[in-house]
Amino acid sequence: MKVLDLQCAHGHRFEGWFASDDDLAAQRERGLLRCPLCGDATIARMPSAPRLNLAHAQPEPAPAASSEKPTTVAAHAEPELQLQALWLQAVAQVVRNTEDVGERFPEEARRIHYGEAPRRGIRGQATPEQRADLADEGIEVLPLALPPGAGGPSH
Repeated sequence: MKVLDLQCAHGHRFEGWFASDDDLAAQRERGLLRCPLCGDATIARMPSAPRLNLAHAQPEPAPAASSEKPTTVAAHAEPELQLQALWLQAVAQVVRNTEDVGERFPEEARRIHYGEAPRRGIRGQATPEQRADLADEGIEVLPLALPPGAGGPSH
């Protein structure tokens, strides 16, 4: 596996794992390669030192004993990349812990608010006007743009 540094047209940087350079080109041509933050399909390969994922070929070193929880964001990463990684973790948490009700969001939010449906976390689509109407009824909603690959709407 080749691990490559990539960037979308909006400047979001991320890693991509590919079997080969041909695999990268094929995925790009078929429109399968998208930014995990914004869903943009205009992806450029950034200069980087080549890395190969050889974890299966070498045993992992034993972790040092520590009472601290490991972090998934590298401490030496650029602040912008750290923020992107944390944002993606938060999005993943929202997707894992909510039900996607799609365009039925305003209706389902009202049903939950008025006790007609079980209380649970939901996500879906609502227009600004629908969100304002929900707020007028005392129903709190939080707009959150989810990238298509993270459970958001496909456009």
